[in-house]
Amino acid sequence: MSIEWKGVMPAVTTKFTNDDQLDLVSFEINIRAQVAAGVSGIILGGTLGEASTLTAKEKEILVKKTVQIVDNKVPVILNIAEQSTTDAIEAAHKAEVYGATGLMLLPPMRYKADSRETATYFRKIAQSTNLPIMLYNNPVDYGIPITLDVLDELADCENIQAIKESTRDLTNVTRMRNRFGDRYAILCGVDTLALESILMGADGWVAGLVCAFPAETVAIYSLAKAGKVNDAISIFRWFLPLLELDIVAKLVQNIKLAEVATGIGTENVREPRLPLIGEERKHVLNIIQEALRTRSTLPEYKNLSEFSTI
Repeated sequence: MSIEWKGVMPAVTTKFTNDDQLDLVSFEINIRAQVAAGVSGIILGGTLGEASTLTAKEKEILVKKTVQIVDNKVPVILNIAEQSTTDAIEAAHKAEVYGATGLMLLPPMRYKADSRETATYFRKIAQSTNLPIMLYNNPVDYGIPITLDVLDELADCENIQAIKESTRDLTNVTRMRNRFGDRYAILCGVDTLALESILMGADGWVAGLVCAFPAETVAIYSLAKAGKVNDAISIFRWFLPLLELDIVAKLVQNIKLAEVATGIGTENVREPRLPLIGEERKHVLNIIQEALRTRSTLPEYKNLSEFSTI
């Protein structure tokens, strides 16, 4: 399966049982809810997926299970965040063997690579695999910018096809369009900037709160792309207090609480993360409960034609 880098692609959470094993039952419930809502792909092993705590075997299980659940309806994309080029190449090879459709690549972990090192890292991984690749540009959290010059240097790597844009600078969508045209697909990676990014020409949205609210997330994207901007704005305004739960350090705990509230997840996290307690937990639950109280019926959002000027 090739990948059309557009639409909503959830960076899904990893579900755990009370005794800290993979909870594949809850995981499947959530993945099926995502597909039913109309997402365009499933991204495994990101920050929301608690990838840094997963074993290599668990990643294998999750990829294979997701491939089985989606049954070729949407692509399955595995995030790669490694410390060495050799390990990243090995992870890319394993992802292909396990049946993943594509990769999301972070710059090297821990070492703060410069632009030349970052470009070389990405190029060597791309040359090692046939899988299509989305680069993850998040210098706010990871300290390494994927600059326009780096993207220019990588433009000849045909399987580097998309950018998850998480600089928090909305104008970067326009900068990339001005410089590269349609060479790279652009997917917003910051929930609170998603609608604005889509209206400025982003192709898609790598989303977080979609894990708990898949239909609302896909509706915003679909309505905006169909030119029904006022409808999209109305849902987005309702959604924003929830979306802000995705841009803080405890986004995993926050979103898992939201998944519990909507019946498609569990609260269990893997240490060193711990479930929220006290006033912090009460605050998050109040936001979730208010959103559920004011949640309204969505307009028809599936099978809309894309508005040509957006």
